[in-house]
Amino acid sequence: MSATAQTAGPLTIREKVGYGLGDTASNIVFQVVINFMMIFYTDVFGISAAAVGTLMLAVRLFDAVTDPLMGGLADRTRSRWGRYRPWLLFAAIPYGALAVLAFTTPDLSENGKLIYAYVTYAALMTVYTIINIPYSALGGVITDDPRERASVQSYRFAMAMVGGAIVTALTMPLVHYFAGGVDGDIAWGYQMTLGLLSAVAVICFMVCFWTTRERVQEAPNTEKKSIAADLFQLLGNRQWLIIAGVAFFLLVLVAVRSAVTPYYVKYFLGREDLVSQFITAGMLAAVAGALLTNVLTKYMCKVRLFQLANVGVIVFHLLLYFVPANQLVLAFAAFMLANFCQMIVVPLMFSMVPDAVDYGARNGGKKNMAMAFSAHLLVIKLGLAVGGAMTGWLLAYYGYVANEEQTAEALAGIVVLVALMPVLCAVANAIIMKFYRLTSAEMRAIHRAADEAADTNTQQRTATVQGDGAPAAS
Repeated sequence: MSATAQTAGPLTIREKVGYGLGDTASNIVFQVVINFMMIFYTDVFGISAAAVGTLMLAVRLFDAVTDPLMGGLADRTRSRWGRYRPWLLFAAIPYGALAVLAFTTPDLSENGKLIYAYVTYAALMTVYTIINIPYSALGGVITDDPRERASVQSYRFAMAMVGGAIVTALTMPLVHYFAGGVDGDIAWGYQMTLGLLSAVAVICFMVCFWTTRERVQEAPNTEKKSIAADLFQLLGNRQWLIIAGVAFFLLVLVAVRSAVTPYYVKYFLGREDLVSQFITAGMLAAVAGALLTNVLTKYMCKVRLFQLANVGVIVFHLLLYFVPANQLVLAFAAFMLANFCQMIVVPLMFSMVPDAVDYGARNGGKKNMAMAFSAHLLVIKLGLAVGGAMTGWLLAYYGYVANEEQTAEALAGIVVLVALMPVLCAVANAIIMKFYRLTSAEMRAIHRAADEAADTNTQQRTATVQGDGAPAAS
């Protein structure tokens, strides 16, 4: 088992915020993708809902190849900046540029537009892989303390939701501003809006790069393993597989609800003018949930906290399902409370990934942090792909027609997607988490054992050196 250097004391607020800005950058673009790309493709770009569903599934299946490769590559990177930080520096500008291209509407035929959408969306998701896998792995090597890891992730997702709130609050107003009004050139409005938001994202990635450090280093290991061997080792880690299952259902929840929320506000509530405000309210509630997580993990086992918050996800989505169309305030409240509970769950889930890596290392494996996060991101993208595809297909199944008054069946389908689908996903996660064993107490025991093993190895090496030097001294 590879030893790691221990961190000296808690991390500073500056570094936690700096690390969190990396997910602010990711979410400035990514929240546009999950909240507005579906409705952009159907109502602006002119692609059918069913075709968009297939597009989102097909593109993300390609990540089954790119994500593990990127994880293996990042784990093997060696530079004066570390293994993971350099990727933030060099991939930020391509990420921003491709976000603009993905929301550009060229004058093409129907088939030409579909091909363009496939190419630009696939390129954007590939660069997202290149920058987000090392960024996620960075969170596992700036500290190895379980509580600090939970704290770092709570800051990360609070900052992520700040980015999300910026996006949801400003996207449609900026689109209309650049378009010259609601009846203006909305396609041009999207393109210019993404240009502005992407520039901010690039700056945030740069700040993240300069404010973080990789402290936890894997001890030199002469054993050479292939990327495939690293992946197979990870797949033998049962606790990581449990977190992967949680990630899948959680991201199906996120993908479905995020994609259908604009439809819910526009068609079911009948308030297209409140789309940005409704989503932003959910984002602000999510920021509060992430910040509260940082406090609660100081007093409560994060596994128990996860379970309690997951119950809240179920309860408040059920409440949202029964809200009538004319109860706007109640719809806002249920949506915000559901987001609040969900954003307690999310950082806890991410903080459990490095815990599972430490668990695997205790059982004789290597600490391939980027491989763990790359495979985790692959599962996340699979959840997003399945959720996005289901949204497009089910909207078509329920009879959704873009920019028309919806039938009662279509409206009922929209409510099912925004409220009941998340309930099913959260119930699945409640069942899966019954098999997760890495409580806070268990992680403290694992780290104590690792410290003792490292001390023993150091003493043995010292004794060997002294023994080898004895004959020369005589």
